[in-house]
Amino acid sequence: MSTSQNIEAPAADFVHLHVHTSYSLLDGAIRPADLMSKCREFGMDTISITDHGAMYGALDFYNKAVKAGIKPIIGCEFYVATGSRHKKDAQSKSLRHLVLLAMNKTGYLNLMHLATIAQLEGFYYKPRLDMEVLAAHNEGLIAMTACLQGAVPFCLKNGDPEKALTEARKLQEIFGDRLYLELQENGIPIQDTVNKGLVEIAKETGIPLVATNDCHYLTREQSYAHEVLLCVQTGRTIDDPNRFHFDSDQLYFKSPAEMKEAFAWCPEAITNTVKIAERCDLQLEFGEHHFPLFPVPEGESLDSLFEKAARDGLKKRMAIIRKYDGFDAEQEKVYNDRLEMEIRIIKEMGFPGYFLVVADFISWAKDNRIPVGPGRGSGAGSLVAFSMQITDIDPLPYGLIFERFLNIERKSMPDFDIDFCQERRGEVIDYVRGKYGGADHVAQIITYGSMKARGVIRDVGRALAIPYGEVDRIAKLVPDELKITIEKALEKEPRLKEAVKHDKEIEKLIEISMALEGMPRHTSTHAAGVVISPGPMYEYLPMARGSKDEVLTQYDMSHTEQTGLIKFDFLGLKTLTVIERAVVLIEAAIDKRFEYCFFEWLV
Repeated sequence: MSTSQNIEAPAADFVHLHVHTSYSLLDGAIRPADLMSKCREFGMDTISITDHGAMYGALDFYNKAVKAGIKPIIGCEFYVATGSRHKKDAQSKSLRHLVLLAMNKTGYLNLMHLATIAQLEGFYYKPRLDMEVLAAHNEGLIAMTACLQGAVPFCLKNGDPEKALTEARKLQEIFGDRLYLELQENGIPIQDTVNKGLVEIAKETGIPLVATNDCHYLTREQSYAHEVLLCVQTGRTIDDPNRFHFDSDQLYFKSPAEMKEAFAWCPEAITNTVKIAERCDLQLEFGEHHFPLFPVPEGESLDSLFEKAARDGLKKRMAIIRKYDGFDAEQEKVYNDRLEMEIRIIKEMGFPGYFLVVADFISWAKDNRIPVGPGRGSGAGSLVAFSMQITDIDPLPYGLIFERFLNIERKSMPDFDIDFCQERRGEVIDYVRGKYGGADHVAQIITYGSMKARGVIRDVGRALAIPYGEVDRIAKLVPDELKITIEKALEKEPRLKEAVKHDKEIEKLIEISMALEGMPRHTSTHAAGVVISPGPMYEYLPMARGSKDEVLTQYDMSHTEQTGLIKFDFLGLKTLTVIERAVVLIEAAIDKRFEYCFFEWLV
């Protein structure tokens, strides 16, 4: 599969280079799909993504842009510490913004590395970088000085042009001709003063100017809904005079005509948006699998190890079957023929390494008496999996079909659904992390909680300071159905439709809720998915840290799989925990220990 594109230079004579999508969680309010529609409406065939501090939406944005025939520019607006990223004290809360755009594959790799460093090393209230890592990982990146919170604009805003010049020279030393001073016309009074200062710095240093609009929502009419979104983020209400808010309703996705009119006094800043877009040509290729590096002894190969493990394993399994059920030569031939057929297909599809890795961590779990499920799903149809003790269900007596699991005519990854004791699942992940390269090579997969119909109504109701009882009543009118939306609820529930029709406050509540519905609200950890990379994971995708200090991918399940990294399921199952506790109690009662031997319990 390839999603590369060969899109010509932008047709429109302005390109938005500073855009926050809904993946700037509870801050940006632009859905990537809506962004592409707006680009087509404006005749723009190049667009960027620059979400705050992370690259959560980078591949979703990239895929949608390519599908729409629009050239994507992947970037990020980073938080930069005023000192060391390692320092974490009261002064370390002071941060400056910096926008970085990937010019090419090298820039994309550095962007992922920086996004990972910011989350795993520099996190203190927010993910942070410092000048040290910017100097080390800036190749292939264009830098822009960002909004009023950027280092250079911040100094100008606070009346210190000399320090602003010093900050600009620091960045120029790192990025050279890849640095741009970012002008904005956003209706914020102090911005005029900052713009004048940036023009003077440009004259002094030769750093070019570029026009952006720091887009956080799609249209001017959505500015109030965005204010509500910020209230949801900060836990404040819209009538709180001290709430965090933007001093403008102009941070929307303006048309090229609006931007050119706003920057008529500095046309070069508009022209430079096109020049930057022309310098950016990121084409990503997908479809290749990246397997973990399974240790192979000298003189062996993955294929030879795999074949030996499968054949030796079947001999052990058949010895036990023969012991209890009898086993004639004809039956043995059926098993051997089936095994050889599966071995051939697995090798042809390139998956021996996958089977060896799964068998390895399951074997370790069993050796350490961590309960493992006997096998479920289509993987239970594999005799190879049974032979290698990945599953404990003999597929032949039950007529289970291998082709439901792997089919040479349908190239897809094998996917074992593996259940572990809920309480000890983490030990298995720790083992994998220790064996396959540490935290840089093993990560759990992130998920995004979205603002669903009932939840978004409650969130917006709190932000609008509507009494809880009233909000709860309205939320409960939304039918409790899978994939229900507010729009569908209005069609299905007459009482909800009547409430909107006759109560202006409820009308406002529903209108804003519909504007924000479906946007990502927070991150969490996937219940089972774990990926293992052959090299440092930031070479394939950016990483983050979860609420329990676990290392996570920044891309969700589908986009993580798109990178070619191999997903393994480590599902914690409470039932296995209960069974293990029962076994321990029985052992204590009879004063004997159960020994787990393949697929039988022996006393």
